[in-house]
Amino acid sequence: MRTGLSFVKMHGAGNDFVVLDTRTHALALTQAQATRLADRRIGVGCDQIILIEPDDTADAFMRILNANGSESGACGNATRCVAALLAAETGTRSLTIRTNAGPLPAVIKGPNVVEVDMGKPRLDWDEIPLSEPMDTLFLRLAMGPVENPAACSMGNPHATFFVDDLKNLPLATIGPALELARIFPERANIGFAKIEAPDRIRLRVWERGAGLTLACGSGACAALVNAHRRGLASRRAEIEMDGGILTITWRETDGHVLMEGPVATVFEGHLSPELLPA
Repeated sequence: MRTGLSFVKMHGAGNDFVVLDTRTHALALTQAQATRLADRRIGVGCDQIILIEPDDTADAFMRILNANGSESGACGNATRCVAALLAAETGTRSLTIRTNAGPLPAVIKGPNVVEVDMGKPRLDWDEIPLSEPMDTLFLRLAMGPVENPAACSMGNPHATFFVDDLKNLPLATIGPALELARIFPERANIGFAKIEAPDRIRLRVWERGAGLTLACGSGACAALVNAHRRGLASRRAEIEMDGGILTITWRETDGHVLMEGPVATVFEGHLSPELLPA
């Protein structure tokens, strides 16, 4: 017999989510409940928990909880997954999902392929935010073999280090330390990018609140924006991450960043009431 709250396990290029539809039944997860649900041994397991909530100004509101229970402003991969779910439900190919970072228009481009308009990058130090005024193209920040990242906000704060060697970086050590660096008052997502060609970038991202993930959509957007600002890449590039490839375009006409990539449903299930104790 099936009991408990239903969920869908999805991923976008390996960035995985537990998606809960709470449009008709509100659900407020505590940080402890969210952490337990995201745990890959005692819960379902995911990088982020996604709550689909009703919204009067968009097709839905998407609330994003990281694996440690903290709330995030935007998540491009999750937006694509939620857009695919809602499109399958309504039959529409264009819809808008609102997040804490603002509305994100999405378009179904093909079978299991979705494009999201992530809006304009925020480039000023107080928009990211940083702890003090400085040039966001070359931050005064270094740790181990990396230094002087570029920073921007894509709904979340991002810093991108440009490196020649991704394989030998001690990401498990420098990632969490950089996330918590004093320069980032709200912590930050830390990207490590290798420019392979003007239209191709290899990227790994240490996500705040989630750790090293197979893909980070907003991190891919930030990597393209920061690389182009530095003169290292064109306005359109394929961003290759451990879990797959996203195509990112920084549109010149209006400054918006478009992200196109795959979505996949892994399985559906029902949460045991014991998984979310009060």
